[in-house]
Amino acid sequence: MSETVHHLIEQYGLIAVFLGCVAEGESAAILGGFFAHQHVFVLWQTFLAAFVGAFAGDTFFFTMGRSFAEHRYVRLLRRRPGFSRAYRLLNTHPNIFVLTNRYIYGMRLVGGVAAGLSTVSVPRFVILNATSSAVWAALFCGIGFVFGLGAEEMVGQAFARHERLLIALGVGIVVAVVAWLIGHHFAKRERAREDQAGS
Repeated sequence: MSETVHHLIEQYGLIAVFLGCVAEGESAAILGGFFAHQHVFVLWQTFLAAFVGAFAGDTFFFTMGRSFAEHRYVRLLRRRPGFSRAYRLLNTHPNIFVLTNRYIYGMRLVGGVAAGLSTVSVPRFVILNATSSAVWAALFCGIGFVFGLGAEEMVGQAFARHERLLIALGVGIVVAVVAWLIGHHFAKRERAREDQAGS
C-alpha cells in the first residue's frame, strides 16, 4: 500500500504542489519542501512548481479583475471580506501591497482581483508578482525542507522510506488543517470588522 502511495506522490506530487500553490498554497509549498528533504522530489523542481503555481494563480485573478470585471464570479469576489480594504491599500501603497498580499491569509484571491481593477499596469504587476512569488516559494519550501531536517533528527535514521513518507503525509494534513483554521479565524474577524464599519 505504502509503495503505491509513494509511487503516486513521485509521479504526481509536483503537479499537486503546483495546483495547491495556485490558490492559498502555503501548506502545499511546505509539504513539497518536506518531500524534497525526503528525496521524493528534487528541491529546485519543488521550488519551481511552487513559484509557477503562485505566479500563475495571482496572474489569473489579476486578469479576471482587469478583463472580466463584470463577470459574476468577479462580482462575488468583490463582495468577499477584505476586498474593500485590499482596494484601499492598492490605491495608497500599490507596490507594497502586490509584494506582500500573498502573505496575508485569505487575501490572495481578492487581492489579485483588486489589483486587476486598480491602476497598476500589467508590466509592473508582472515584475512585482514574479518577485513576490519567488521569495514566497523559497520561504515556504525552505520551511518544509528545514522541518524535514528537524523531523529526521527527532525520529532518527531508523525509519524506512515508506514510514517517513507516511509521517510526511500526516504532517501535511496537520499543516493544512491548522492553515485552514487560522484563515477561517482571520476571515471571520475581517468580516466582523467590515460589518462594524458598515453599521
